[in-house]
Amino acid sequence: MRRGTGEQPGKTPQPAPRQISQERQRITGLPLYFQGYLSVRHARCQEFRVYWTELRGTMLFFYDDKKAPTYSQKLDISALTSATNVYPDKKGSAHFILMLSNGELELQANDCEDGKEWRGFILTVTKLSVPPDQSLLPGQLARMHEVLKKEKERRITLTNCSSTSVNGKSPPNSTLTAMPVCFYAVSRQEAMEMLEKSPSCGNLILRPGSDSKNYAITIRQELDAPCLKHYKVMSRGTSYVIELEKQVALPSLQDVVNYFVTQTQGNLKPFVIQTCAAED
Repeated sequence: MRRGTGEQPGKTPQPAPRQISQERQRITGLPLYFQGYLSVRHARCQEFRVYWTELRGTMLFFYDDKKAPTYSQKLDISALTSATNVYPDKKGSAHFILMLSNGELELQANDCEDGKEWRGFILTVTKLSVPPDQSLLPGQLARMHEVLKKEKERRITLTNCSSTSVNGKSPPNSTLTAMPVCFYAVSRQEAMEMLEKSPSCGNLILRPGSDSKNYAITIRQELDAPCLKHYKVMSRGTSYVIELEKQVALPSLQDVVNYFVTQTQGNLKPFVIQTCAAED
């Protein structure tokens, strides 16, 4: 898939090593449709922040650095209601706004052509239709039609997998399944700080394990006093094993998160920054 044309000012980006691409694919579990630099600003923020951004499925993944193997933030845009037209500013950058069910997100591309391309790919995967934008070039439209075909095939596969699961046959771990929304590529200390600073966002974080091959759950509960705990989640074949007094093996990381939520009767809630920002 071709890279987005946006380039971070003052830097000459180099192609990401193959192992980084493979690691991102493993972590996100979603096909890459488009990528490039984007500046992002939430409705209540004053300043833009520059990210290397990937459009995978109907998710935007934001990386602090082009070579970072794990994302720092992500945004589900499947419920996109609309996107404004791309408009330039005095410096030549191009802006457009995504209208989401839980708020607005303003995106800034390097120039209008880059902005229109980003907007086109986003609308293609969320609306399952290539936008009728006469300013898009034939090559851009051809790539969007290619992505549209892949996204439709992905949706069909997901539907078939869901049907199989309903019939009592849970499918094995699939690369089509995205990571849980409460997964963050942070350390144990960073996870603790996130839970302490923003309790309204939730109280359960899934994060990489210290060995980078497995995972961990960090939770924060308000008992007699705030209580922080950590649980190892080991990847074993097609299962994920929670290291408890009596080990629990589950078929996916989402099932691991669901296990903690159901076992605490909803007292544990996945930590989601988007939800927190929308409620502020």
